[in-house]
Amino acid sequence: MATPGTSLQVLRDEHGAVAAVLRSMLMMIEQGPGDAPERFFDVLRAMLFYIDEFPEKLHHPSESNLLFPKLARARPDLMPVIRQLEAEHMEGEGRVRELQHLLMAWELIGDARRDAFEEAARRYVDFYLGHMRLEESQLLPAAKACLTAQDWAELDAEFAEGRDPLIARDRDPGYDRLFTRIVMNAPAPIGVGPALEKAEA
Repeated sequence: MATPGTSLQVLRDEHGAVAAVLRSMLMMIEQGPGDAPERFFDVLRAMLFYIDEFPEKLHHPSESNLLFPKLARARPDLMPVIRQLEAEHMEGEGRVRELQHLLMAWELIGDARRDAFEEAARRYVDFYLGHMRLEESQLLPAAKACLTAQDWAELDAEFAEGRDPLIARDRDPGYDRLFTRIVMNAPAPIGVGPALEKAEA
């Protein structure tokens, strides 16, 4: 068994960052816009942009193009799980775009569109957290057990540190505004901003 490279921890760290954004998004939805609707919608838009920009366009393709094929060759018995995860990767981008549209509808049209966004957001968070749990419980332990030193070298090159703008030490300066908007304004676990006040009943 080869010693896993840094890519295994990078994968887990990236999962952790996405999970934190998703949980903070749910907290914001529960609290509602309160007396700060502009900040509320601004932060939610930034969160959805982050999910569309990073996990959907970078993290998932890296898994699909490199990690999954290596595991399929080493562990053909995992193909049903890999097929499920690939199908969820294909589905994910459309779901994020739907959420972006539903959020804009709520912001521009009003509370008549609030329930549709909230329900879709909760379904998406459940979907995504379940997706990551399946990868963490089925694929990453298998990768640790069966991939070769050459496999890990290739994965390490793909999953180089500094990719995720929310956790990277050497973040691309182009993401500074996105980082600030989310981390400085969103509630924990991803942000340090103040909790939004609940709207008056």
